[in-house]
Amino acid sequence: MIEEITTSYVIEPWDHLMMTQSADGSVHDQYAPPELEELARQVMERYDMSVSGMALITAKPDKGGAIWRIQTNHGPRSIKVLHRTPNRSLFSIGAQDYLVQQGARVPALIPTREGNLHVVAGGKAWIVTEWVEPLTPVSKIELAEVRELCRGLGEFHRLSRGYVPPFGAVKASRLYRWPKFYEKIITKLRWFEEIAQIYSEFPASGTLLSMLAQVKSEAADYYQMFRDSAYERMVGMGEPYWGLAHQDYGWSNGQMGPGGVWIIDLDGVAYDIPIRDLRKLITSTMVDMGGWDLAWVRGMIEAYNEGNPIDRETYELLWIDMAFPNEFYKHVKEIVYLPETFIPTELEPILNLVGAVEATKWPVLEELRADMMKYPSGEYPEVQQVSFVAPLMLPEMLPAASWFERPGAEAFDELAFMPAAEEEAASAAVPAAPFFPSQRGVIGASRRRRRARRGRRRGGRRFAPRSGSGSAMNAGSRSRSGNSYSRSNRSRSSAASRSDPAASRVRMTGSTRRTGGSGNVLLRMPGRTRAASVLRRSARSASRRTSRRQAGSRSSTRRSARFLRQKERR
Repeated sequence: MIEEITTSYVIEPWDHLMMTQSADGSVHDQYAPPELEELARQVMERYDMSVSGMALITAKPDKGGAIWRIQTNHGPRSIKVLHRTPNRSLFSIGAQDYLVQQGARVPALIPTREGNLHVVAGGKAWIVTEWVEPLTPVSKIELAEVRELCRGLGEFHRLSRGYVPPFGAVKASRLYRWPKFYEKIITKLRWFEEIAQIYSEFPASGTLLSMLAQVKSEAADYYQMFRDSAYERMVGMGEPYWGLAHQDYGWSNGQMGPGGVWIIDLDGVAYDIPIRDLRKLITSTMVDMGGWDLAWVRGMIEAYNEGNPIDRETYELLWIDMAFPNEFYKHVKEIVYLPETFIPTELEPILNLVGAVEATKWPVLEELRADMMKYPSGEYPEVQQVSFVAPLMLPEMLPAASWFERPGAEAFDELAFMPAAEEEAASAAVPAAPFFPSQRGVIGASRRRRRARRGRRRGGRRFAPRSGSGSAMNAGSRSRSGNSYSRSNRSRSSAASRSDPAASRVRMTGSTRRTGGSGNVLLRMPGRTRAASVLRRSARSASRRTSRRQAGSRSSTRRSARFLRQKERR
């Protein structure tokens, strides 16, 4: 059950407000609109607690999120508005509750009086959690503390396995998106090259162009190595098997607290091969240090392995992800958005830093590659290639007569129930020109009959000249001659179909195209869609015939009534 507060205030980003602007022009995170704070107080009334104090901790003005520390009669707690849609936030709310139940060190959610874990207000989801204290950031210069950070991450990943989101949640998953992620970076590297060529007047553009040749080559090589890895077999195990990745794990979201490392800010958790969290932590730490250090990287991997044992295939993915130029892309991608200001002011020092770090990366990776055999091989079955043929779906109430009153019905019937004929037709050559020499041969038989009946009912008036020079008899003879031409043409078309049934079968295959005019066009399409198209036209023809029979019956009834009235007058 969704617990919702009805209000006219809709939460939207507020980074455009003057109160969020710093002196240097940046947007600070220490302001929330008063309407948002008032809405937070309404949400707190849904909980069994009395609030005596409320202080803003941080906000996301560009996204519409915020978190407050509140003082209650049950001790300190936090109230947070999640900036994503409520259904998407439900995925992370369910994940946080699941992790608490598994014993993970994450803040516990406080239920409302009605027993719900969140409240929807202003178009966003709100949660109240325990306030864990004391929490202290991990030292970035002590390997022992960094190892604890990695061990805590491994425990988080291990305990998240088996999570299934609650009903109604929008599933967040990056498990199957690794290829797209690498392909996006390769594409953006080409963009970097084109932008540098456009802004070639800046010295930093020349430096960037000189580095891109090597970076693009590395990206292509390690992307191919990724495609040859066990990734496809690994993701075949499914999302609950792998569990969740934090996606934003670092020094602020993993802090030392009671019993070990506590992990906070779970808004962005998603299904993934979780080793990517460790890769992000390792590569960003190496950039902060100004170069790669074998002891640090090896120690971080070993500590993670203690919290969440990894296998050889997972280690290989970690190695490939570290070798891929992720950090180069991460620091240079701003060139796409603000090239005029970014290239002359910021690009040169960034390239110098990234270049120095990359130079120290390869010797360390060579040593780490030798460690791969220390890890046991995982058990991932081979991916089975399954070819699925959709069954032919036929309507239950289709009038039987309509199948045999349209051209090519026999051919379609043969294809539907004779696989040999279908294979023969599929292998036939595609003609270079339409099957029918004129548009008259393409027009459906039912349409020709309707035109003939209309001509007979009108008695030739359709072709009568506007002036009085022509006679109705001559017009009628012209109409009859036109109808006789249509009948003779239809007979020739039917005879051709009977004499060459293979041609009729070919017309109905998905590998050919039947062209014509006036709406009777069968384009190249899958078999199931083609069948549905044929059936729809047959059903429409049957409906039109039924309407004509009813109209004819009413006309006959009116004629009989007029005849009886005239007879009574006599």
